[in-house]
Amino acid sequence: MTTVELEYAGFWSRTAAGLIDTVLTLMITLPLLIAIYGADTVFSDNTGLIAGPADFLISYVGPAIVSILFWVYRQATPGKMAVGARIVDATTGGVPTTGQYIGRYLAYLVSVFPLGLGLVWIAFDRRKQGWHDKLAGTVVIRSVRRGPEQVVFNPQPGS
Repeated sequence: MTTVELEYAGFWSRTAAGLIDTVLTLMITLPLLIAIYGADTVFSDNTGLIAGPADFLISYVGPAIVSILFWVYRQATPGKMAVGARIVDATTGGVPTTGQYIGRYLAYLVSVFPLGLGLVWIAFDRRKQGWHDKLAGTVVIRSVRRGPEQVVFNPQPGS
């Protein structure tokens, strides 16, 4: 029986996960917004932050609910799953509470607001925690060996 060695998921793997999640979110939200408001409104500079109530629900509330549900049921969003990462409680290593997940999502605002400094913090923190992780008491981990099996070479005598 092999034990799985774990490591904190670093800045670049988490950036890749975030990009995957963003693309998936846009693939769902943009067509809905275009169907409701039209492409001219969706891609206009004059709309402001929110084009209307449906925009608020589709662009903000929906992704928040979906992210938190993925965290509750899978400990990861699709992007984190793609890079082999999952969210755990920073103290116990166990599954975080739903309250921690909700707090973590809301704490993204704290991480993003000062020019994304709370997200960049991941690159320099010894446990690779962003401010949202610190506030929620979570860490993002993944196994050190992520491949299907270890690479082994058996040199043939005389080759």
